Amino acid sequence: EKNWIDVVQWHLEDIIRDPDILPKEALEIKRWIDRSNQERTDLVEKIDNYFLHHFQLIVPANDAVINTESPAWAIDRLSILAIKIYHMREEVNRMDTDQQHLISCRQKLNVLMEQRVDLSAAIDRLLDDIAQGRKYMKVYRQMKMYND
Repeated sequence: EKNWIDVVQWHLEDIIRDPDILPKEALEIKRWIDRSNQERTDLVEKIDNYFLHHFQLIVPANDAVINTESPAWAIDRLSILAIKIYHMREEVNRMDTDQQHLISCRQKLNVLMEQRVDLSAAIDRLLDDIAQGRKYMKVYRQMKMYND
């Protein structure tokens, strides 16, 4: 569900970037994006609730530290990164473009793939650190208000 929200939103944002879009259509899509952002935020918070429940019996060490982001927001970044990789891979496989574009896209894809490895390892490490009491979870609820 989380990935689907991200994919739909990715494509909506592509549509709204069209310089020829009609203002009324742009406004409708912007409102759709706002609703999607609220759904995304709500779902990320549900994922964090899962982790809070999962780790509720863990007693953090006296020197345990907080992470800069919660596990769910890190997973959110991983979801968006997967979409970037998918679209960059599409660019790399195009047959209707010049060699320079393909080289540039391949370099970007390599960076994105490395980023995925690093981010996945960081998420695994974060979850292990929380499970071992080296880090503790503190979740700040988003104060974003997309729909009011």
